[in-house]
Amino acid sequence: MRGSGPLGALVLIVVALTSAADARERAEGPALPSAQEVTVVKVAQDARTQQPVIVLEGKRDKRQLVIAIGPAEATSIAVPLQGVATVRPLTHDLFLTLFGRLQVTLNRVVITDLQDGIYYAVLYLQSATTPMQLDARPSDAIALALRAKIPVFVEARVFDKSELLAPSPRRQQI
Repeated sequence: MRGSGPLGALVLIVVALTSAADARERAEGPALPSAQEVTVVKVAQDARTQQPVIVLEGKRDKRQLVIAIGPAEATSIAVPLQGVATVRPLTHDLFLTLFGRLQVTLNRVVITDLQDGIYYAVLYLQSATTPMQLDARPSDAIALALRAKIPVFVEARVFDKSELLAPSPRRQQI
């Protein structure tokens, strides 16, 4: 019989391990060699423009990324960041409840690009059978990640591109 014996068993083990790794990659997304996990440092206000911003810091190299956001987005991020409980669910709480009821898990979020001053992010989700990726605004992705207690990653090219933008003079905490 073909495939029997020690060699056949080895082939089956390799196939099983490869299948498990493939399934894990589909669920979690591809490896992120060019991305690093970041810490959400704070929500602040740009002293020059008075616009809210989110400050992220790379865990590996401590580079900072500052993204301008709107007032509603600032609140959506500040609430879980500061551990504030709300009387009624906010939109991001509702989404996580919906994900749970649909048996979809949010695994991680990645800020993937910066083009023409606009930041882009991807949500990595997993249902029982299907991995999914959804385009998202970084502010929404971060608000969801903080609530779900999952990692936020930033691609290296985003840090590189953002460093080319003129930094704001001073930022004040809101």
